[in-house]
Amino acid sequence: MPTQGTQLPGAMILAAGRGERMRPLTDHTPKPLLRVLDKPLIGWQIEGLVAAGLRDIVANAAHLADRLIEDIGDGARYGARVRWSREREPLEVGGGIVTALPLLPRGPTIVAAGDVWTRYDYGKLRARALEMTRDASDARVHLLMVPNPVYHREGDFALGAADSRTGLRRLLPRDARGAKNVYTYASIGVFDTTLFAELTPHVKLKLLPLLNEWIEHGLVSAELYEGPWANVGTPADLDALNAELGSATRAA
Repeated sequence: MPTQGTQLPGAMILAAGRGERMRPLTDHTPKPLLRVLDKPLIGWQIEGLVAAGLRDIVANAAHLADRLIEDIGDGARYGARVRWSREREPLEVGGGIVTALPLLPRGPTIVAAGDVWTRYDYGKLRARALEMTRDASDARVHLLMVPNPVYHREGDFALGAADSRTGLRRLLPRDARGAKNVYTYASIGVFDTTLFAELTPHVKLKLLPLLNEWIEHGLVSAELYEGPWANVGTPADLDALNAELGSATRAA
């Protein structure tokens, strides 16, 4: 538990996307509501955040927003308190965060994609966010990186050497000179919301240009996670994940 007077970090689930590669399933069902075993994808994320003590969660919604909001509601059945940031159309990751700022606390917020499945311990990101609050390092963004999946062998960014003062590993551009440890962004991280404060809400904005700028200024740290994680992008991905987890459940 945080010490008295320490504000918990915010938490946001990105759930507004159209899920084009998941069609035809997403023609009538919001992608975050597609089911993995006994619960929707977004339900796994909510439970992961709640398990880390993060019950106040913001989620954005655009595609089939009414259906998504009706199903998840205020999150009470997951032990959460979910508030919704509605978008007329999906605003990309950056635009979604900027538009949700009035609902988010000022400072570090854990942001996770609603269409990612993982067993990552969000308590680790909560600890990292609290370190940001105490200004333990210069990093204002901290990303979770995973080994490159088969569909993205080239990866996104490179993990640099650990900082001698903080022990944090800095994130480098994938094509940085001498870059070797190249991994894929897991669509999970901690972001200081003050970095978005001067940007315009309700406008489409991709995250990658912002990340590249912050990396250039040394504001981004990262960690490697090699545990269970899946970016559920296509119907085949969904079927494969359900088959894998179903087999594991039957074998247990």
